[in-house]
Amino acid sequence: MVLPPTPLTLGLDVEAGPDVVWDLLVRLAEWPLWGPTVREARLDDGHAVLSPGATGRVRTVAGPWVPFRVEDWHVDETVRHWSWRVAGIPATGHTVTARGRRCRVEMTAPWWAAGYAPVLWLGLRRVRALAEARRAGGGTTG
Repeated sequence: MVLPPTPLTLGLDVEAGPDVVWDLLVRLAEWPLWGPTVREARLDDGHAVLSPGATGRVRTVAGPWVPFRVEDWHVDETVRHWSWRVAGIPATGHTVTARGRRCRVEMTAPWWAAGYAPVLWLGLRRVRALAEARRAGGGTTG
């Protein structure tokens, strides 16, 4: 039996609650703040927050708008996760694991996209900084 290659996974512990981090990951207006390759994103249904199966377009730093679709979605008391396809290609996954008043945020990429690791790392560091600043300020985005 041949197992598929393991995806690349990077993660950081965050001194903020999982709700704060999840909010950053699912609100499209937040993506340019933490996503190094994202300028803007829109959902086809006009909503501001991702949901299971959501479709839309993302504008990259390279300039073009490309379509996306949320492929995987999992939310329970401890773990929240979404991943997507961008231009029909499997892209990144985003996971928040609750740890009391703190959490862990992880991003994954397909094994063949290992060169994307520095982008994931920068995104994770930005998510952590934004979440910890919002926790210190006492709120999340609205």
